Amino acid sequence: MKRFWAWLTLIALALASLFGLRRRLLASAARLPAPRYRVHIERRLQIPARDGVLLVADHYSPQSESPLPTILIRSPYGRSGRYSPFGAFLAFIARLFAERGYHVIIQDTRGRFESGGVFNPPFDETDDGLATLKWLDAQPWHDGKVGMWGPSYLGIVQWALAPHAPQVKAIMPIVTSSDLRSVLMPDDTLDLGLAMRWVAILDTLEKHKRNPYPATLFMLTSVEKQIEPAFQHLPIGDAEAVAVGKPVDYYRNWLEHRDADDPLWRDLSEKIRLTEGTAVHLVGGWYDFFLRGLLADYDALRMSGQTPYLTIGPNHHFNGMVSPLALREGLRWFDVHLHGNTQAQRERPVHLYIMGLNQWRALKDFPPSSRPALLYLGAGRTLTRAQSDESESFDGYVYDPSHPTPILGGNQFNPRAGAKDNRPLERRSDVLTYTSAVLTSPVEIIGTGRLTLYAHSSVDHTDFFARLCDVYPDGRSINICDGFVRVTPERASRLPDGTQCIEIDLWATAYHFKRGHRIRLLVASGAHPRWARNLGTGESWVSGQTVRVAEQTIYHDVLHPSALMLPVTAGQLG
Repeated sequence: MKRFWAWLTLIALALASLFGLRRRLLASAARLPAPRYRVHIERRLQIPARDGVLLVADHYSPQSESPLPTILIRSPYGRSGRYSPFGAFLAFIARLFAERGYHVIIQDTRGRFESGGVFNPPFDETDDGLATLKWLDAQPWHDGKVGMWGPSYLGIVQWALAPHAPQVKAIMPIVTSSDLRSVLMPDDTLDLGLAMRWVAILDTLEKHKRNPYPATLFMLTSVEKQIEPAFQHLPIGDAEAVAVGKPVDYYRNWLEHRDADDPLWRDLSEKIRLTEGTAVHLVGGWYDFFLRGLLADYDALRMSGQTPYLTIGPNHHFNGMVSPLALREGLRWFDVHLHGNTQAQRERPVHLYIMGLNQWRALKDFPPSSRPALLYLGAGRTLTRAQSDESESFDGYVYDPSHPTPILGGNQFNPRAGAKDNRPLERRSDVLTYTSAVLTSPVEIIGTGRLTLYAHSSVDHTDFFARLCDVYPDGRSINICDGFVRVTPERASRLPDGTQCIEIDLWATAYHFKRGHRIRLLVASGAHPRWARNLGTGESWVSGQTVRVAEQTIYHDVLHPSALMLPVTAGQLG
C-alpha cells in the first residue's frame, strides 16, 4: 500500500510539473517563441461607438511595467469559449500573443453577442474600428502601435480599418479579401453555399450564445442538414428564410444591392481601399474560396509600390482559419513591425506550398516566371500537345437546372472542401473529361491556368465550369483548381458558325505532377451551390423560378482549337 501511495505521489508531482511547464511545452510543440509574460484578463470592457452603441471586448494583458503594442481582433463569432467554439480558439490565440509581449483586445462586432446595435456586415466596421482605436489611444498600458490579426470576416474588418488609422502599423488578413462583394457574388452569380452556411452559422451561434455547449460543438454537422433544403429552393431571394426559418435583413440587403456599381458597394470599396504605409502579410489557402480576391489584393499592393508578404498553404477555408502557421507567422510579423525586431523578418516575402511535391518554397514574388504550355482537347476525350487536324470533332451533354451538377471539394465554404477524388463527379452524364497520356517526367505549374473553350448551347443564358485534376496511377482523380464563367447574349463572342469562344480562368495553384500521373480536365455547366445554378431563362438570379434545360456542345477541331493553358515552371508537357 505504501508503494502505491509513493507511486501516486510521484505521478501527481510529475503532472504538476508538466502543468507548470505547459506554456513552454506548448510553445515547443507549436514551434513558437517561449512565453515571457504572465497574463491578466479583464472581461466585458464597454467601448462606446460614435453613435453611442456599446461594443464589448476582453483585454488580455501581459504583466509589464512598460506600455506595449496591442493586437486588435474584432469578431462576430464570440470572444471566448463562454460564447462559442471559435471564441475559445480566439481566447487561446489571445493568450499566446499576450504571453509574448502584446496586449490583445478581442471585441464583439456590432450586433453580435454582447455588443449593441444591429449586425450589418460589413458596413459599420470602419466607424466602429475607429471608435475602438480612439478608446485604445487613451489607455496608459498601450504604446500607440497596433497590429490586427484574424481569418475570414476578422480579416475584412482589418481592411475596413487600416487605411483610416495610422496607428495600425501591421495587419495579417488570413483566408480573406478586401472585396467582399466579389466573394459573395463571384462571376455575376451568388455563392449560394457561402451565403447559406454563413447565415446559418451566425444564426446558430446567436441562438445558443448563452449556453453554447454542446449545441455549437458539432454545429457544422447540424448546419449542413439545416441548409440543404435552401440549396434546392427557388427563388434564391428568400432562400435564407428556408435555411434559418426567418428573413435575414443583411442577406436581403446584399441581394437588393447586388450590382457591382451599386452605390452601397461602391462606397464600401472606397472605404476598404488598399492601405498604404501599413505592413501587410496575406495568408491564404490553395483551396480557399477567398483565394482569387486575396491574390487580387496582393497584386494591387504590388502595383502601388508596396512589398506585401504572401503565404499560401494547401488548406481550404475551415482548416485555414485555425492554422498554426498563421499564428507563427503572425508572431514573426508583429515582432518585426511592432517590436522592431528586424532579425525576425524572413528573407523572401513569398512562401508557397507546392502541392504534389508537398514542400514549401520561398520566392521573391508571385507568380514566378513560367512558360505557357497548351494541351488541346481532342477526340476520344484526350488532352494532347498537338492541335487537332480534324474538320469536325465535338462532344456533348445535357445540363438540367432542376438537377444541377454538384460541386465536389474545391474552393468552397464547406468543411468538405479541398482535394477530393473526383471520380463520382466524372461518372455523371452531365460532365465531360479530357485526359492526357501518362507523364514520362514530372511537370510543375505555379500561377493561373486558363481554358479556351469553343462551345455551343441551346440556350442563350448558361454556365461553363472547368476543373484541373491530377490522375494517379491507381485511378484517383484529385482536383487541383477550377473556374467558372456565366454566358449571356451580351457577352457572347460568337463565330460565324454560331459557336462561342469562352475563356475560363482556372484560379491560381502551385502543383507538381509526378511521373506516371496524368492530367485531366473536367468540363460541366454547374458546380452547385458554389456558384448558384443558371436557370437558363435569363431571369434575375434573385427572383427567377422557372428552368430551361441546356444542350451543350464542346468543339475541338481545326477551326475550334479548345485548349488548356498551364503555367509550367519546371518539366515538359509531352
